[in-house]
Amino acid sequence: MATVKVPIHVHHGSMHWDDHVIMLGESLLKRWKIPANQPIALQFGSFRFEVKVVPVANLNALRLQQSLAERLGIHHGITLAAVYRPSSRLLRLGPVISVLVSRINAAPDRPFGTMTPFCRELTDACSKLGAFVYFFSPGQMVSPAQSVEGWCYAGRWVKRKMPVGDIIYNRLTTRKLENKSGVQRFFQEAKSRYGSVLFNEKYLNKTEVFAALEQDAALRGYLPESHLFKNYAMLKSMCARHGIVFLKPITGSLGKGIIRISRQSGASYVCHATHLNGVRRSSFDSLSALFASIAGKMRSARYQIQQGLRLIEVNGRPVDFRALVQKSGEGEWTITSMMARIAGSNTFVSNLARGGTICTAAEAVSRSNVSSQQRASVVPRLRKAALTIAAGVEAQIQGHFAELGIDLAVDESGKVWLLEVNSKPSKDHNTPTEDNKLRPSVRMIVKYAHYLAKF
Repeated sequence: MATVKVPIHVHHGSMHWDDHVIMLGESLLKRWKIPANQPIALQFGSFRFEVKVVPVANLNALRLQQSLAERLGIHHGITLAAVYRPSSRLLRLGPVISVLVSRINAAPDRPFGTMTPFCRELTDACSKLGAFVYFFSPGQMVSPAQSVEGWCYAGRWVKRKMPVGDIIYNRLTTRKLENKSGVQRFFQEAKSRYGSVLFNEKYLNKTEVFAALEQDAALRGYLPESHLFKNYAMLKSMCARHGIVFLKPITGSLGKGIIRISRQSGASYVCHATHLNGVRRSSFDSLSALFASIAGKMRSARYQIQQGLRLIEVNGRPVDFRALVQKSGEGEWTITSMMARIAGSNTFVSNLARGGTICTAAEAVSRSNVSSQQRASVVPRLRKAALTIAAGVEAQIQGHFAELGIDLAVDESGKVWLLEVNSKPSKDHNTPTEDNKLRPSVRMIVKYAHYLAKF
């Protein structure tokens, strides 16, 4: 049967009726052929109750008692998608989206820290598109997975007992939290017991992504030479083949810990390393001396060694591109946005956290030093690369991914390269659009949730 959006009215008045009775507009009852005053199942996420449906003329909503609303975890005034299955006499409301965040703060107006504006925006998107979202942390998980103590927005942030969601959206910001046994057990129980769909299933590390994508002949051309760093011999070999080499922490983010090594005249080398206050430059008479200075870092964390590229520039500053690729309401990969990131002064990384600036991809290309012959084709080729790489990640790497931040670069000859794939694109720096309009990226999350939950 067709899905409809239904406003939810919670009855708070003095007139009481059985809390196992719900009221539904007469026209919708007839359209769906729901038997009046007979038991059916009402499902909201993992919660399911037996109810009887009473038809009400001229009611364009679903009305229920406050006691039942509290047991479901919903509140007055929200709009949900609804669908009825006559064969099983099941009325489903939702979709319920459970967003897993790393921690919840005591601050009542910013319970999710820098992610709080995004959480409000996602709540607004659900309200407009017909869905329900709440937020919880690993501390609110219980086993066996039956319900969750989650936070939703009902004029203010409130904590309630919530059902396990139809969709679990993983926004954990550390691999340590993600790999906890309790978190993994909750994921497995939610999937096996309730059919919950988990997306943004796990972090991706750089070496895993490059090794997987190398298996696809259509993707190899986008991959700079890259290996899990092992020893000095590997560094020497890579520096012999490439004038610039990068060492990147395989689990790094925000440009932290990146080392750029460039060969100068003779046997000398220059090393640029990012740190808290910027970039530190060091010169060495030999590669062995350089290696001795960084060997401690190489032992304390795993690094990826990667071929350096001479990127196109804007006003002498290197540029790369971030494509946000998301699953659509039809379950297909689509590019929601593509922005250029121009490195800040005195640095070689373009992250906004390190002084980089953003503009549209087309604007950056028009201002860059890319050749006039290549200019018109750069953005279309970037878009094609992003979609091809997203499909490759889905095909080659186990896990369910609904959105990917794909970092691309263009070298001075106009060739497109893959720099990195991020399965947890940042939400902190993405401010809402003008007039508080919902961003397409937030709408897309809700639309894909409808698709996955079959609403």
